[in-house]
Amino acid sequence: MKAVVASDYGPPEGFTLADVETPLPGPGQIQVKVRAAALNPVDLTVVAGGLAELTFPHVLGNDFAGTVTAIGPGVTGFQQGGFKPGDEVFGHAMPRALRAIAGRGKPSLGTGTLAEFVVVEADTPFIAHRPPSLPAAEAAALGTAGLTARAVAITAAVTPGERVLVIGATGGVGTTLLPLLSHAHAIATGHPADETLLRKLGATETMGYAQYPPNIDVALNLALPSDQLADVARVIRPGGRLFTITFPFPRQEWIARDDVEFRLILDSEGTLGGAAELTELRATIAHTYALAEGPEAYRDLAHRHSVGKLVIAMP
Repeated sequence: MKAVVASDYGPPEGFTLADVETPLPGPGQIQVKVRAAALNPVDLTVVAGGLAELTFPHVLGNDFAGTVTAIGPGVTGFQQGGFKPGDEVFGHAMPRALRAIAGRGKPSLGTGTLAEFVVVEADTPFIAHRPPSLPAAEAAALGTAGLTARAVAITAAVTPGERVLVIGATGGVGTTLLPLLSHAHAIATGHPADETLLRKLGATETMGYAQYPPNIDVALNLALPSDQLADVARVIRPGGRLFTITFPFPRQEWIARDDVEFRLILDSEGTLGGAAELTELRATIAHTYALAEGPEAYRDLAHRHSVGKLVIAMP
């Protein structure tokens, strides 16, 4: 089968479209013919090195939507009603090399979604049936972004009227999260050209990067490393909250504020919900590529600004 692969650690300039062996499902697994897949910054982080020991060629991608083509032993009867060939499914599956950080319960692991076929674990909350009302491209775009946005909204528990600073609002998580903050005074960071779309998605105000207004109740960091948030913390009111989805794991001394809650949001167990809860969300798709354009798409992800998700669509 065709797949977008990395042949060694390094930047996306080394990614290629290659022929690799089609994965077959084992016990508790399903094989899916991929109809759409979405790119994530973590794909680049994994291949940059240091996060996990990879086996090459490494097939890229975590998020997908597609059609079940084969099932392994023991699949029928899982929590989501079982899967059978012909079912339309979508979700999120981390590379198997990341098993150590994929959760201790029922991790969602896969063989890489930027491929004609992917094999994923069936018994996990991060894989669900795709309803006809949710297009395949949007479903793929909602994998990581939707799960993360929903976890942030639940954990931050923003109340009506609170001043919320969203750092990195133009990414996949940010564009999915902003509509969930419509009851608050959401201040989104982005380029000036992004203002119209960000306001349409739910932002009350927009401003440039690193221009943080005072008297913030809640800051949601979706982009900066967690050890570079001291400037953000300075604009948060006493007793406010600072949540981040990025690594390294937060340490209170990095923000020099004992009166501000500082937490990482990482729901690797699906305790805040899984793919089945994403069907009411909507993703913003910045650009769609063919599978053969996958290496180019990753270079765009690394070097070009866009608002929303980059998606690979397949016949």
